[in-house]
Amino acid sequence: MNPVPCVIHEDEHLLVVNKPAGLNTHAPAPHAGEGIYDWLKTREPRWSRLAILHRLDKETSGILVFGKTVEANRSLTRQFTDRLVRKRYVLIVPGTVTSIQPRMESAIVRIGDRYAARPPHRGADLAETHFRILGANHRGTLIEAVPVTGRTHQIRVHAAAQNLPILGDTLYGGKAADRLFLHSEELSLEHPVTGCEVKFRAEGGFEQDPALALRSALIDAVGNSAWRILHGASDECPGWYVDRVGDYLLSQSSAETPTPEQRKRLAELLEGLDLRGAYHRQLSRRIQSTGPSLACPAWVLGQTAPGAFCITENGLQFEASFQEGYSTGLFLDQRDNRRRILKNHVGPDFPVFDADPASAEMLNVFAYSCAFSVCGARAGARVTSLDLSKKYLDWGRRNFEANGLDPAAHDFIFGDAFDWLGRLRKKGRQFDFLILDPPTFSRSKQGGVFRAESDYPRLIGAALPLLKPGGVLLASCNASEWKPALFAEMIRATIRENNRKVLNEQYVPQPPDFRITPVEPGYLKTVWVKLA
Repeated sequence: MNPVPCVIHEDEHLLVVNKPAGLNTHAPAPHAGEGIYDWLKTREPRWSRLAILHRLDKETSGILVFGKTVEANRSLTRQFTDRLVRKRYVLIVPGTVTSIQPRMESAIVRIGDRYAARPPHRGADLAETHFRILGANHRGTLIEAVPVTGRTHQIRVHAAAQNLPILGDTLYGGKAADRLFLHSEELSLEHPVTGCEVKFRAEGGFEQDPALALRSALIDAVGNSAWRILHGASDECPGWYVDRVGDYLLSQSSAETPTPEQRKRLAELLEGLDLRGAYHRQLSRRIQSTGPSLACPAWVLGQTAPGAFCITENGLQFEASFQEGYSTGLFLDQRDNRRRILKNHVGPDFPVFDADPASAEMLNVFAYSCAFSVCGARAGARVTSLDLSKKYLDWGRRNFEANGLDPAAHDFIFGDAFDWLGRLRKKGRQFDFLILDPPTFSRSKQGGVFRAESDYPRLIGAALPLLKPGGVLLASCNASEWKPALFAEMIRATIRENNRKVLNEQYVPQPPDFRITPVEPGYLKTVWVKLA
């Protein structure tokens, strides 16, 4: 796979990234959306020991340096503490600025959720920032800011103290905008091993669409042609969701058709991403009672899509379609979990397969079109895929073939999940890796009604006897009302009740293109557990 786009430098000791605006440096809470630090640690095994040496505000973009070794961490901690690291920011202030105070020095005190500049006084930690006007552009005046110290919100506070709040910084009196126009453009330090000065630079990208800038920083467009572009209120479009699905856009909202403003945005996205056409689906809470023809997305703009077409995810090929009701063929919010299987890396000291994956057995319950199964088979495991739909299992076989995998070397089982979990147990089958990703609600003739919030413990209880000692369970759920902490505790309690012990646990939320914010809370929860 290609490298992560936001990585601008990596060697044995350092990882340097250009963080996009809208992404925290690290997760603000245990079950919140991942920050770039958390996301990177579970991205590659060689990044699992990353250390945070400094931070950027969520809405500030720019250069972040992470340490990869103990030697680097010690050196960089000393350099940041002794103020030997030189940082240069650029920012935009609305209007024409002809003069600015070149040096600001103050104490900075916290007042509620913001900070304020106060005159230097005894006992206060002083903050110092140097400013310089660089010129003008169509948004206002471009200004350089060089912080000598590193206090929280320092540049923002010192700009506002001069009555020059940064564009988009409404917390400090700035004019509302589609992002905070503050960017860490340059950072210089002494390399922790060579001792030579190294300088890293990343352009501000102030002209980029913030939603696209965030995705393009994290998602390799060569290896991935399917991801979420706009995620509702998190991207300033409440109730509207837009996915890239191969060469097409899929718009979704509660309305039957996109609004004129949404059609205009879709047209802009088609042109900007060089895609072929756009479709729209009306979201309905009554999925079970919606006929396939009504649930299918309708063509809106550009070219129409063929009955089936290819999309790419994590370098693999999958078949997609807009003619199968609500099913397009791939749940895009599980992309990072599938990558974890391919990389055999859930998190620090947590592989999916302990031994050689070629000797591993994997069971994918509720397999749908078998995307998880393809990743397991590609990693080397022998996979059993179980689903209630023959059509989806056939779809899964085609996905195997699209990736050069022989379906005949793996098992595809049609039937009710609970019934087959019992059958497999009686047969003495055991698996190294087991996936439970059930629908929030389903109904089968044999198993009756399944509701995730009430029936998930029973599902785990039926699956645990099939998991080998040392095996890994992936348990996922998209019931939005079920709080992550309660979901994780349910899994632990069910494991205890079945006399199994957790050796390792990793909680992961939905990927960062499905942005979790107070106005658009997360819905997808996944807990990976390794069991004794």
